[in-house]
Amino acid sequence: MMYLPDAFRESQSDALYALIDGYGFATLVSPDADDPLITHLPLLVDRGRGPSGTLIGHFARANPHWRRLEQRPRVLAVFHGPHGYVSPSWYGEHPSVPTWNYAVVHAHGRARLLQDPDAVESIVRRLVARYEDPRPQPWPMNLPDEYLRRMLAGIVGLEIELTEVTGKFKLSQNRTLEDRRRVVAALQSGPPNDRELASLMSRLVLPGLESDR
Repeated sequence: MMYLPDAFRESQSDALYALIDGYGFATLVSPDADDPLITHLPLLVDRGRGPSGTLIGHFARANPHWRRLEQRPRVLAVFHGPHGYVSPSWYGEHPSVPTWNYAVVHAHGRARLLQDPDAVESIVRRLVARYEDPRPQPWPMNLPDEYLRRMLAGIVGLEIELTEVTGKFKLSQNRTLEDRRRVVAALQSGPPNDRELASLMSRLVLPGLESDR
């Protein structure tokens, strides 16, 4: 269970799924108390499948994690959005202390494995399209048939029907609106990850106080 103060609870589904879609490299956890297994892998979300959406991806066949899911399909996928240090020197109210702003989504669900070559290929092609299509010259994945078959034999397809999606967006909601503006301004002059965090804060916590959302 994630520690989740009410001030930082993100309940708007568009914001949750946008983070999953934008930061799709997930930490997948089989939450067994004695011996949890963890895999880091890209996952796509299909919001149209299941009441809370479905994640799709694949494991390396050599990874023992997928075999655990045959017996214990319950999993948690953690998606990390932008994050960064917040200096108390940016605030207008003092005294204050440093903190860390961040956005994460916890997606709980039940896993289903796919080993049919056509189904696995479909997952791979969707993943490739997701990350190649925005490129100026997308790689077309026109692989020789025999090579493609060998490559597909080395992976196991994965679908996770989601049962609960929870977001914690800690974005200075507990500070005054003026302090939020100061934090955003400071982050905008920082490195790329700070600027991403500033952009997220601008969209979600600068239009007004939480009661206005």
